[in-house]
Amino acid sequence: MELNAIRDGKIKCLPGADLEDADFVGADLRGINLAGANLTGANFSRANLERAHLEGANLMAAQLIGTDLRAHLLGANLMQADLTGADLRGSNLRGANLMTAKLIQASFAGAFLSGANLTNGNLQGADLRGADLRGVNLTGANLLGADLSYADLTGVLLNQANLEEADLQGANLAGANLTGANLLCAELAGANLTGANLTGTCLLGAAV
Repeated sequence: MELNAIRDGKIKCLPGADLEDADFVGADLRGINLAGANLTGANFSRANLERAHLEGANLMAAQLIGTDLRAHLLGANLMQADLTGADLRGSNLRGANLMTAKLIQASFAGAFLSGANLTNGNLQGADLRGADLRGVNLTGANLLGADLSYADLTGVLLNQANLEEADLQGANLAGANLTGANLLCAELAGANLTGANLTGTCLLGAAV
């Protein structure tokens, strides 16, 4: 397949395409349709994928550093992908697989992540303000210094997660599992912890 034609915007509809390990660094791919495509190991660093259709796409181990991913990612596989500094504000990531993904300083403000799997993900310093995280699996995730203010974390799994110095002001943690989680010096003012499991949770220095 001619990658230059894709990069130049001449080909915009590629559902189910096999583009494993393809190089799209810095490409303008706004609105492209890559739903269900095989993008394993592809490099989209600093690319613009705003409004792109990536529903069900396989982006396992893909490079998405600094990428504009304000896209449709329903059910996408982003396991082990590197999304450091990526812009995912308002993106639809419902049911997506982000296990062990690198999400340092990524922006998920207002994003929809209900039912997503972020087990052991690295979200250090990530912006998750107002995000929909209902039922998300964040077991063992690193959320050091992350901003989760006013996020909906109803029923979320945060057991063994690191939330040290995280901002959880006004967050809804009703029914959340925080077993063994680290909330050292976390900000919890106005947070809803109704029915949350705090067994073994470290709350030392937390502002409640």
